[in-house]
Amino acid sequence: MTTANPTNSLAVEDLGSAAQRDRRKRILDATIALASQGGFDAVQMRAVAEKADVALGTLYRYFPSKIHLLVSALHREFERTETALRDKPVEGDTTADRVITVLKRTTRGMQSDAQLTEALTRAFMFADASVAAEIHQVGMLLTSMLTHAMYPEGHEVTDEDVQIARVIGDVWLSALVGWVTGRNSAAETGQQIEVAVRLLLRD
Repeated sequence: MTTANPTNSLAVEDLGSAAQRDRRKRILDATIALASQGGFDAVQMRAVAEKADVALGTLYRYFPSKIHLLVSALHREFERTETALRDKPVEGDTTADRVITVLKRTTRGMQSDAQLTEALTRAFMFADASVAAEIHQVGMLLTSMLTHAMYPEGHEVTDEDVQIARVIGDVWLSALVGWVTGRNSAAETGQQIEVAVRLLLRD
């Protein structure tokens, strides 16, 4: 039987039954719905528990805090994006073109739901060491999305490729924070991303 770590969220692989996995899915569905309606402030643990139809104590066993919950929701949104990207080849003649295509597509998707993006991005910004495992999962998934865009199937990805993808991911998240906080427009965000990618990936 799975024992919850009080400082980490329970990931799908931690859950032993279909009922537990369904409960986790309902919790994240409720979180995303509340965030889409009212942003970061609308995601309150009691409201999430009520919307997901779980006891408040159960919610805390799955996700120790609101930040754990929202960062896990960000991870699931990236999972959906990665699945969609893998369904068809990424367009672009060069490595940089393909990465820019992926990031712009992901950015447009997030900017289309400004309240949700504000909530997920703020949670990522506010995360401390207690959310390290969830942050790591988000970073690994984003890196995987980018290396997939950089190279076709069958290409051996080097440690340097991974490091470059991580830097690009950090730049992208920083640009997204700038948009969420009103420092940059959507167009400026896209331009920042493209400049950074072309500097790092000179084919």
